[in-house]
Amino acid sequence: MKLHHIRKGTGKPLLLLHGLGGSWRSWTPILDALAAEREVIAVDLPGHGSTPPLAGETSFDALTDAVAAFLEAEGLLGVDAVGSSMGARLVLELARRGGLLGAVVALDPGGFWQGWERTYFATTIGLSIRLVRALQPGMPFLTSNALTRSLLLAQFSARPWLLPSHIVLQEMRDYAASPSFDALLRSLARGTAQEGVPIGTLHRPTLIVWGRQDRVCLPRQAARAAARFPDARLHWLDDCGHFPHWDQPVATVRLVLDATR
Repeated sequence: MKLHHIRKGTGKPLLLLHGLGGSWRSWTPILDALAAEREVIAVDLPGHGSTPPLAGETSFDALTDAVAAFLEAEGLLGVDAVGSSMGARLVLELARRGGLLGAVVALDPGGFWQGWERTYFATTIGLSIRLVRALQPGMPFLTSNALTRSLLLAQFSARPWLLPSHIVLQEMRDYAASPSFDALLRSLARGTAQEGVPIGTLHRPTLIVWGRQDRVCLPRQAARAAARFPDARLHWLDDCGHFPHWDQPVATVRLVLDATR
């Protein structure tokens, strides 16, 4: 299927894959900085933004297949890629399959939970999306006020009061509008954990970045991600929640450009 996407900047292509419920606009805090050095290709995943849902099963595996087909159709096989949350798991899975991506940066990837962490993820995110949908009429006010913005994003950001209100409003609109959110949440929470690869398998640079204050994909999961992708390098960011490109945009741009240079 065709995936809606935007291209910005010039230079070596760099693919951006957003997280559950988001869109290409999720990358707004770092888009211009990356486009100053690279041709950025920011995608709306199926059932997000301006891309329609998958025709068949809506699952993480089907989503991965759709991105792989997009890469081949667009002549992007071997492209460097950055993913956030669900998108971070996507780039790791594409790297695991081999021959699809170049260098990879995974920002707080999902899929490395165990036991009660699955229930925690499904319950907290499920409650959050129901609240976001219910509050849509008042969302312009809620996102414009530092206090209410902080309450809305307490699970996602280490310092939500500093986030630009227009970016938060767009993200809340996208979450509520995504027709695939619920099905993908079930797939992520109830499906198999992310598989890894043996050491010596990944031949392109792979960087896993984790915010120390992540309350969605808990920091304890980072060790599992590193163990399943032993060729990857793990980097921690202080004062950072689930979205490094929101809480630490300058540091995230530096990490992405250095890892994919």
